[in-house]
Amino acid sequence: MAGGSMGNKAARKRSVRRLQSVRVHAIVVMTLTLLVSACGGTSSSGSQGSGPAGFFGAVAADEPRAAVAGRDVLVSGGNAMDAATEVGLTLAVTLPSRAGLGSGGACLVYAPPRKSPNGGSPEAVDFLPIASGAAVGQGDRPAAVPMLARGLFLLHARYGVIPFDALLTGPEQLARTGVRVSRALARDLTLVSGPLFGDPVSQSVFSHNGVPLNEGEVLIQPALGATLAQLKFSGVGDLYQGAMAHRLVQASQVAGGPIRLADLRGALAKMAAPLIQTYGSDNLAFLPPPADGGLAAAAAYQVLARDPANLAGASARALGAAVRWRQGGVTADSILATADLPQAGLPALPASTSFATLDRNGNAVVCAVTMNNLFGTGRMLPGLGFIPAASPNAVPAPLLSAGLAWSETRHAFHAEVGGSGQNGAPIAVAAGLLNALRTGKPMSTEVPDPGRANEIVCADYLPGREKSCGWATDPRGSGLAVGNH
Repeated sequence: MAGGSMGNKAARKRSVRRLQSVRVHAIVVMTLTLLVSACGGTSSSGSQGSGPAGFFGAVAADEPRAAVAGRDVLVSGGNAMDAATEVGLTLAVTLPSRAGLGSGGACLVYAPPRKSPNGGSPEAVDFLPIASGAAVGQGDRPAAVPMLARGLFLLHARYGVIPFDALLTGPEQLARTGVRVSRALARDLTLVSGPLFGDPVSQSVFSHNGVPLNEGEVLIQPALGATLAQLKFSGVGDLYQGAMAHRLVQASQVAGGPIRLADLRGALAKMAAPLIQTYGSDNLAFLPPPADGGLAAAAAYQVLARDPANLAGASARALGAAVRWRQGGVTADSILATADLPQAGLPALPASTSFATLDRNGNAVVCAVTMNNLFGTGRMLPGLGFIPAASPNAVPAPLLSAGLAWSETRHAFHAEVGGSGQNGAPIAVAAGLLNALRTGKPMSTEVPDPGRANEIVCADYLPGREKSCGWATDPRGSGLAVGNH
């Protein structure tokens, strides 16, 4: 046992050293990132320099520093699942308006058969924000149970190769020492600074004397850094059934709670089978309900597969599918088999964000994450440094949308798209995925407003011909897509 423990410690130290070594290389990349951030979004399918072992893959995300963090993990030898975990954890620091530690979401995961615990078929990871079981919420902004750590831990436990605690080191350091505010975060702060700064703790973190932090200013979050350090040393379980869980229960009383200890203990992420459509000899996977934006994207795809120009019809069918699901009493498959769906629209939906990762072996992850409201409840958990997502009992659920294409006969990845943009997220995924498969290029045309997309596509599949791979983030956004050939 002692020898095994020493071996595990040595492995963790080697992983941390690998991650630290690529941070020197990342200084150059960050220079590019800051230039990109100053000019808006970027898309790229060309070479951006080789890592130490040639092709390492690609990352696309709505916030540049998180994309670079995922790239660092790929360069250090991590797989796409490690990179996705790192991107999600980094977004909790750099884009807490949409992907804080209090958020939740859903991911699609693909691994070729020889590396897959699921025989080469994609799986979905469901970690949507869930409502507290308490009978009465606190004030007008009840809180959801935090799910991001649970979901990323499940994704990593099933597929990751770098120790989870090593992946927490970078986000912890960014929270403690500070990270420059990206254009994406600055925009969100401007939109909701009024209600957000009604909470003195949130105001102290995200403003200078009540003035929202501007793009390029340094955001320091010492309490969040301490929470991430505790997760690193005590494990994610501590947030849900240990000492940190008890602190969260107490803190929730003033942050939109109450969140009960029973809520935390019962808050489990789940693996699920995705919804499947076809494109030629490929299969297409979409997020399954309760992430009903995936169902909406699959419904939109059905229209576009027949008529790629019929964006209006695809969008109407997407929203109709979501409306019908929310009415209850049906299955996702029965909705997709129904010709005529409700034409009623949905109310204003919360904001979300998406990201995608790919590694050299053809492993791929695409995720959509939300706080169910910009900055969730807007009230920070004292001493823990993060804001809970808004309860789904208080706000309409967002349409979390993602899609992924792969070939069963080739045992290979083809394309993936993550969508955001409120009710435009499903059509962004359906149109973006179909366009990538038809043209072999990401973002050949912009997805319809208000949707936004992050895309990775390998025209000649992967593993195999990495030169055919391209990646892009929506040029109307403020993200970054980064990779190499």
